[in-house]
Amino acid sequence: MTTIGIVDHGMGNRRSVEKALERVGARVALTADHETLRAADGLVVPGVGAFAAAMRSMRELGLDELVVERAAQGTPVLGLCLGMQLLFDSSTELGGDRGLGLLPGEVVALAPKPATLKVPHIGWNEIAFTGASPLLEGLGDGAAFYHVHSFVAVPADDGDVLGRGDYGGAFVSIVGHGDVYGVQFHPEKSSAAGLRLLANFTSVSARVAA
Repeated sequence: MTTIGIVDHGMGNRRSVEKALERVGARVALTADHETLRAADGLVVPGVGAFAAAMRSMRELGLDELVVERAAQGTPVLGLCLGMQLLFDSSTELGGDRGLGLLPGEVVALAPKPATLKVPHIGWNEIAFTGASPLLEGLGDGAAFYHVHSFVAVPADDGDVLGRGDYGGAFVSIVGHGDVYGVQFHPEKSSAAGLRLLANFTSVSARVAA
């Protein structure tokens, strides 16, 4: 059975992600233990809250270096919501901070037009897929996913964008480079499409580990 390690840095609905991954057939290790995470076939970086606080926790636990190390070894990594944002070089949130640097680009405030649209953006949004990826296998040309966010990633390389949504303007919702992936939404709250995406990530992790 494929083991997915959920990187437990203390922020995010980690139990919901754990249960969703178990539902699609993964063995799940929800932990901050380095050796357990090093033994996993794939890593999920969850997150809800502020970028700087999450990175501070990651650094204090040494999880930032561990995720970067495992990604460099070719281990598949999937960032969820804030966890996706942490994959990038930096964020402007609350004075700014540096991220994991696994994907080039920065995270900036969501600025929908008209400005009367509420921030954070909360709810279902139809995402159009812009690139082929094993992460999106079986999902067609697009699908609706559940979003909750006030910031958005701006990848330096447009080739890393796999899906975009629209909320008072286009925003990046799915990214991928090699076996490093990120989604701005909560797949564990996104019904069948979200479970399919998590199943696809589990399959990617199994193939890489084989």
